Amino acid sequence: MNKKESAHRWFINTALAYLGKPYIWGGDDPSGFDCSGYVVECLKTAGLLPEKADLTADLLLLRYNESQCKLPSSGCLLFWLNEESKAFHVGICLDEYFQISSSGGTSATTDARKAWSQNAFVRIRPIRYHSSRHVIADPFL
Repeated sequence: MNKKESAHRWFINTALAYLGKPYIWGGDDPSGFDCSGYVVECLKTAGLLPEKADLTADLLLLRYNESQCKLPSSGCLLFWLNEESKAFHVGICLDEYFQISSSGGTSATTDARKAWSQNAFVRIRPIRYHSSRHVIADPFL
């Protein structure tokens, strides 16, 4: 297994290991994650970001903007964009059909009790684009 394959394996395995952890606004550790804190932690574990990195969804998009791709595949980052083309949510593609992300909360989701009452946690969902714009980027390119 080469270095890229090893990093990819760590990235996906880390993402799956946090399944069920609560969504906490601003959270960036296993006690609770927001969407970008979750993705950043997985990227750090795989050695794709420096240990001190602290990036929002939009800053992650800026970092990986040159790595955009048309179709989702395992390990790609999936960004949802607002009307100003700023990323407001990010998740990790598990394959071309499913993604995993920390979602369901708001800025008022500040502890695990609130997260559970709002059904906000790291979860796997089908990739659906709805009406919002999206960008797919491959952090392994």
